[in-house]
Amino acid sequence: MILVTGATGLVGSHLVLHLLENKENVRAIYRDSKSIAKTKSLFQLYNKEAEFEKIEWVLADITDVPSLELVFKNIQAVYHCAALISFDPKEESKLRKINIEGTANIVNFCLANQIQKLCYVSSIAALGDLKEGETKLNEESEWNPEKYHSDYAISKYGAEIEIWRGQQEGLEVVIVNPGVILGPGFWDSGSGLVFTKVKNGLSFYTKGATGFVSVNDVVKTMFHLMKNKVNGERFIVIADTINFENLLNTIAISLGVKPPSVYTKPWITEIGWRLDWLSSNVFFTKRKLSRAMAESLHRSDWISNEKVKLQIDFEFEDPLQCSRDVARFLKK
Repeated sequence: MILVTGATGLVGSHLVLHLLENKENVRAIYRDSKSIAKTKSLFQLYNKEAEFEKIEWVLADITDVPSLELVFKNIQAVYHCAALISFDPKEESKLRKINIEGTANIVNFCLANQIQKLCYVSSIAALGDLKEGETKLNEESEWNPEKYHSDYAISKYGAEIEIWRGQQEGLEVVIVNPGVILGPGFWDSGSGLVFTKVKNGLSFYTKGATGFVSVNDVVKTMFHLMKNKVNGERFIVIADTINFENLLNTIAISLGVKPPSVYTKPWITEIGWRLDWLSSNVFFTKRKLSRAMAESLHRSDWISNEKVKLQIDFEFEDPLQCSRDVARFLKK
């Protein structure tokens, strides 16, 4: 039996589908029935309703230790996908609670129940920092605590430390660090929100760039790494580095809407995140643009995917083609 945390999210739901299609028995954690409905909708999107009925759902929360007691019974391997993705500084404590403490709980239960192997879904946000003269980040890039990192990045880096602790205590582990993950079905969060905004008439764009990857490539990579003898290693999982302007234009054309046409310069977003901070503190609203988000919109991150390509001899899907496919799902 395979346990999947975060099965009601983009990666977790696609992973559960991939596992079931490969004849695995799957147990999945959920926190409320509304979240299960999202996963069911995704299966319906792929016309896989029959596969959905094979999932064994268990009510639990990775931050609630007592609720996890029965979850690990008869489990051989764990895919830990559950996480909070937020760039709102007001959610720092929540990020640490879910991403670090929650991961520590999963590691502890894996050790206590002699789980064979654990796969953790981290992020390129948790990668190290470029040193002087370096141009590309890779798995060996060292984290520099003196440099600015978002609260989200810090929480994912802290979670990775918990995974390495588990390995030191005898647990077989593998970490994947995906870039921005493209996939259908979750239109109000993550990259899905970008598609929704473009569909609704997004006017602004920036010229930053980062690594993108399709959700199907992420889950296929995870499945392969768990099936072979890899232990105690991390793998960057991106297909290519894509310019934001190019991506937004591709999505807009695929949706049949006007592409964003107003270039937002760095000084504009710098003013923007400060005004957003002021507004959120005066009106007690959720942050829409944080400093970390503003900086990432203009930064070009060049990241190597050579290690994973050598390990599994895998041909990644073109992110721009993937964005066209996701747009077609949204048009439906």
